[in-house]
Amino acid sequence: MYSRKLLLKSTFKYPLLLFLSIILGFASALFNGVGTVLIIPILLELLGQATEIKRELPALLKHFLGLFDSVPDQYRLPVMAMAIVLMIVLKNASTYASALASGKLNRQLAAGLRRDGLRILLDVDLDYFSRTKAGDLINHLNAEVSRTTVAIRTLTRLATIVITISVFLVLLILASWQLTLISTLALGLVALANQTAVRRSKQFGERLSKLSRDYSSRIVEVLSGIRLVKATANEDFEYGVIDQLILDREIAEYESQLLFAGIGPINEVLSILALIAVATIGRLLFKSQLAAFSTVLLTYLFLLFRMLPYIGQLNAARSQFANSAPSVAIISDFLRRDDKPFMPQGHRQYTDLIEGIRFSHLYFKYPEHDEYVLRDIDLYLPKGTTLALVGSSGAGKSTMADLLPRFYDPAEGSIQIDGIDLREFNIKSFRKRLGIVSQDTFLFNATVHENLLYGRPTATEAEVIDAAKRANAYEFITRLPKGMNTMIGDRGVLLSGGQRQRLAIARALLQDPDILILDEATSALDTISERLVQKAIDQLSRDRTTLVIAHRLSTIQNADRIVVLEQGRVVEMGSHAELLQKGEYYAQLCAIQFSEQIKGEPVEETSSLEQAVTQTSYEMRSNLNNIIGALGLLADESLPNARERDEMTSTAYENAVNLLKSIEHFEKANKDLLKG
Repeated sequence: MYSRKLLLKSTFKYPLLLFLSIILGFASALFNGVGTVLIIPILLELLGQATEIKRELPALLKHFLGLFDSVPDQYRLPVMAMAIVLMIVLKNASTYASALASGKLNRQLAAGLRRDGLRILLDVDLDYFSRTKAGDLINHLNAEVSRTTVAIRTLTRLATIVITISVFLVLLILASWQLTLISTLALGLVALANQTAVRRSKQFGERLSKLSRDYSSRIVEVLSGIRLVKATANEDFEYGVIDQLILDREIAEYESQLLFAGIGPINEVLSILALIAVATIGRLLFKSQLAAFSTVLLTYLFLLFRMLPYIGQLNAARSQFANSAPSVAIISDFLRRDDKPFMPQGHRQYTDLIEGIRFSHLYFKYPEHDEYVLRDIDLYLPKGTTLALVGSSGAGKSTMADLLPRFYDPAEGSIQIDGIDLREFNIKSFRKRLGIVSQDTFLFNATVHENLLYGRPTATEAEVIDAAKRANAYEFITRLPKGMNTMIGDRGVLLSGGQRQRLAIARALLQDPDILILDEATSALDTISERLVQKAIDQLSRDRTTLVIAHRLSTIQNADRIVVLEQGRVVEMGSHAELLQKGEYYAQLCAIQFSEQIKGEPVEETSSLEQAVTQTSYEMRSNLNNIIGALGLLADESLPNARERDEMTSTAYENAVNLLKSIEHFEKANKDLLKG
């Protein structure tokens, strides 16, 4: 049903081009029929039977035969020949114009289908992409759309062929309705014989669609994971897999072409047999009046012979349409909106955060999953403050970060912006005021300048440079071969991890977000890169409402509030000092992280003094690592720029101060235990 709707919608989407294609096809068929009929008087004139046969023919054919009665005998044949040439010229001109209109119609159909598909991909929820292969989507927008336009083009071609056959059929009926009954039965049997080819064509079409989908998916996966392929020395294995898919596709295309190549010759043989059958049966039926009927039979067979190529084209077009029909079904399903998840749009325009963000009794589970990922989350993030989420893997931290931009909606509860449900706001207006910096930074295969402008395309050159400087990125940008105009490769592969993160932060700074989400932005970086990125993050999050997902606990010590999540629930909340003082979940996470750094295994339950020692040791080691890294860069003269050297010196000083504070805090907090 959806396939028929797509065909009808696509076919009538461009009514003028469709009308021109069909009307010009009809004109071509009409000129072809008239030209064919005009040949008959010439043949009869050459045979000297024109006058005798007129009495035996229908009125319309008599009219055609009498068109040239007024022409003098010596000019009659040349005038007839010129008329036929004129009809052939007009027929070919109509065919050419019809092909141009049909070609433009097909191009616009393909472009329209691709635009519709692209619109759906940009509008649909993220959950759709988690359940659909990227290779399948690329295949839909390319190969399947192309095959769908072939189906629609074949459909319009079928309409033109049917019109042409109809014109000839009228002429045949006028010549002899009895023979037309016989020929219709004979040619119907030919069409029935072609039904096997039509079924086989559809099977080949389904197979080609599947192989094309598998090929696209594998290519995308291999290119996306090319580092893993090379790291595991699996180049030959992947080559073998893809080579087999290419071979299977080649075989399927060959078998399909073999079928199409055989349709023409087989149809020609069957059509000639049908022609002979009509002639034989006509001779038998009109045996008693054969002398009078011979010229009618000759005329009829001539018209039928001229129509037979179109019968062959009709059967070939049926097979071609059947071969493309599976792609029509695929694209019809792809373009459906009723079976895909779309985020409902609110009508309020978001401008600025005034009071704060409340996560009100949130419950969430992913689509098609029964288990809740978040349970009764009730938090408040005042404007201009930082809320950090920590916890073990799978605790629900990143899910919280996905709910705030409305990548998903909660199953129960709500997120309120200044007391208004987030779902009431227009999504785009809210997301334009939202900045996200994650661990997996995405950069386009474009220049540094183009990537920075993606956050705000209208930014001036001065604003771009200022954002890069504030993100600690300008110095390394100037050292690139072409500076801001340097191409950075797919996903920024030509840059280091720290450089990519700083570009992402510069992009967010340029966007000037009202609300900021930092999703483990430094977890994959080395110590030195982390310090540079952390300073850029501090600059970015200053005076902004910030939600931080943290893996390295040393990066969130200055957060206004730290929330510990465990199995989707809030189990602890407070500042860094308060949570350490409690000595519960957060303190254990600090101890575990420190223990894993020095031994690679978690710590067991310890006494209060031992736990305090572990926590303080963790903080001391974190600060010492940063100091050693900074001093190492200064000693090795790895930082030629004076500004970067000053920043490293400042970083080392800050960490030394923090080290002393940790020791002082430990002594004060555990004074009694140390005396005991």
